[in-house]
Amino acid sequence: MSPYRIMLYLILFLTPVICWAFTVHIKGRRIPIRDWAKEFHEKRYYLHAIGYIIIIRWKSLTDALNEPIKMNVGHWTDWLYSLEGEFTKGIQDLFYNDTLTSILNFHYLFIYLFLIYVTTVYFAYSGDRDMTDKVTLNYLLIYALAVPYYLFFNVEVTSSWIPGMDALLYQDGAYTSFYSQNDPLDNAVPSLHVAIPFGILVLNYLHVKEKGGKMSEWEHWPYHLFILINTLLFCFSILYLGIHWFTDIPLGMIIGGIGALFIHHLQPRLRNDHGSFFKGFSRIKIRRHAVVEGISTLFMLTLILMAVNYQMDQSEDRVSYRLGPQDSTFEIIQEIAPGDYVDSTITNLDDSMTLELVYLQVEDSVPAMDNGIIDWQIMKTLGVNYSIPAGSSIDIETSQHNVFHFIVLHNPSESSDGSTLDVSVVNDYHQDMMPIAILISLPSLWMTAFVVYRLVRLKRNNRSMIDSSPSHIWEDE
Repeated sequence: MSPYRIMLYLILFLTPVICWAFTVHIKGRRIPIRDWAKEFHEKRYYLHAIGYIIIIRWKSLTDALNEPIKMNVGHWTDWLYSLEGEFTKGIQDLFYNDTLTSILNFHYLFIYLFLIYVTTVYFAYSGDRDMTDKVTLNYLLIYALAVPYYLFFNVEVTSSWIPGMDALLYQDGAYTSFYSQNDPLDNAVPSLHVAIPFGILVLNYLHVKEKGGKMSEWEHWPYHLFILINTLLFCFSILYLGIHWFTDIPLGMIIGGIGALFIHHLQPRLRNDHGSFFKGFSRIKIRRHAVVEGISTLFMLTLILMAVNYQMDQSEDRVSYRLGPQDSTFEIIQEIAPGDYVDSTITNLDDSMTLELVYLQVEDSVPAMDNGIIDWQIMKTLGVNYSIPAGSSIDIETSQHNVFHFIVLHNPSESSDGSTLDVSVVNDYHQDMMPIAILISLPSLWMTAFVVYRLVRLKRNNRSMIDSSPSHIWEDE
């Protein structure tokens, strides 16, 4: 059964179950079926649906930019490895279990996507307009916040870098095909599986505390605990499955926190809770915001460009993958438009070992993917085979359009001395996408600058950092 069909069944079956179970104690807040259309129109929930469509397109654009600019922006995986070592491999080795792997694979993909959707539906069904707004914006804006980090600070998944670590999710049948066509697999930092649910938790806290309430007495407290439990499970899953580094967890929490603060302070203005959206705007205020937030945004952009220049200087010595004995991994060649082509140069950086390689379409690779392991004997029968001697390179051209391809790499060594085979893979898409990448990163940088400046202004005016009222309210007081 395809992942899309499974997701559809989850939505149809679990949505009413979740909404019913978590509103049993607040039955009077439920929106009757006969009022759904009226509620949808009067509270302008159609804008939420449009927002989801926009962010799906935004993600598609970001993913399309990721590979073409990677030749210039490189990756920072070696930095994280030098910091963390093989901590995540220790987690995987300690808890490894086939049943646990199957459960966490399902939870990582399907429950995560379902949670994003059903949280909006739950708050709408329980008649909470403000929280419906906030959790919808949470998904839209936290992804937008992560864009520059995904584009300019690539980090490979742990199973592509730590020798002997299994890719329990990405090398498992249908999951392989789905993720390879929807995830560049080098967007490890930060983890949105942490950032998005953590953002919901922070939004819940800010919402309740601003009203002077206690979390344990909040009518949505059971659902809050439900999100918390799933967030903790995501934190474990991303380490165990060979996906994220431990550092991705606190970085995801930071992104989630920034997004939650931005949404908490913006939502009342969007809903005109304190007058019209533009009430309190003045030329002086607009100029001040433009200068402070503009300079902050340019400063962060400068840091990004400095990082890009550093990576370009390191391009000749850059290692793309590290393979232990009998390890296999893959490089994704994303689909291209008719008339485009990709030139891939694969270099065996080792001075003694031979690198084996298979080039094939992603869909054709599924029979060789099983329980987090690539069966190399099967893989060799599915595509075009190459052997790259030590210190040598080969070039592969991809011109077939609208199809994802794999360059599957394998270290045939059976040595037990712990040595690794380093590989360099450089893909030239012959497209200059850097200007677009910078452009779609600017909203993230501005949102970060806005949050910092907002908190500074609140502190300067002796206001609580959770006070979401517009600044013109402070002046009136």
